[in-house]
Amino acid sequence: MEENRIAIDRDLCNGCGLCITVCPTGTVSLLDGKAAVSREESILCGHCAAVCPQEAIRVTAIDEEMSRYRTFTAEKSWLAPGKFSTAALVQLMASRRSCRCFTRRPVDRAVLEDLIKIGITAPSGTNSQAWTFTVLPTRKAVLSLAGCIAAYFGRLNTRAEKTVLRLFLRVTGKGELDAYYHGYYRKVKEALDEWHGSGKDRLFHGSTAAILVGSRPGASCPAEDALLATENILLAAHSMGLGSCLIGYAVAAMKNDPSIGQAVGIPPEEAIHAVIALGYPGEVYQRIAGRKNATPRYFEG
Repeated sequence: MEENRIAIDRDLCNGCGLCITVCPTGTVSLLDGKAAVSREESILCGHCAAVCPQEAIRVTAIDEEMSRYRTFTAEKSWLAPGKFSTAALVQLMASRRSCRCFTRRPVDRAVLEDLIKIGITAPSGTNSQAWTFTVLPTRKAVLSLAGCIAAYFGRLNTRAEKTVLRLFLRVTGKGELDAYYHGYYRKVKEALDEWHGSGKDRLFHGSTAAILVGSRPGASCPAEDALLATENILLAAHSMGLGSCLIGYAVAAMKNDPSIGQAVGIPPEEAIHAVIALGYPGEVYQRIAGRKNATPRYFEG
């Protein structure tokens, strides 16, 4: 347990009690008319410091450097609910598309690092922030990972071609290989043939960088946390002029073969939940695209 995680300057504190109102764990209380840490339990959310009008509270676990960006200057003031254009937000969300045609232009490391800082502004369960980010900053690094994934699917296709093996596994209640054969085998085979023949990259689509979003053990909802951070990165990438694409095949391969992650420096105890291909897009769209109908379900008690 971290010691002195919340520091309160009692000389600055005016006893307004706002920190107590917003604290989700009851860590702060009033003592002799001043804010004081009364419980060890804290999720280190920073609500108390953010709400204090006197700037009397500091959460020592928060790294201020993670709020400083190298490629742009961020606004420091809090944006209240209702004070941002919903139309502009929706335009950004609808304009971001999965890019499958990247140029050869490299992505600066400062941009990749800023994307991660933007990613971690997302919420996480119990504020665990147990996400991890592995950066592949060059086309060479991306190709290295792509080679490992291609090798994995090559082995998987070889197994899937064995009809007797597929049927045996299916009748014993393990129908995953047979389902893969009927759903993905042909498409993967075509991609592998192009990869080994002409070198065409149908996995990462020529992207010049990638970010792998994972989690350390101990989070209450690690996959959800990682995907929330991933969405932040996708939207921010578009705003910064980048294209992005989620590579589901890479996630599946790394889940089933931990050696792939270890080949790019990921510890075996970490799980990868999203692989984001990044680069400068070679695509120009004329309008946003719509979505299929989504009918909400209501329950009113």
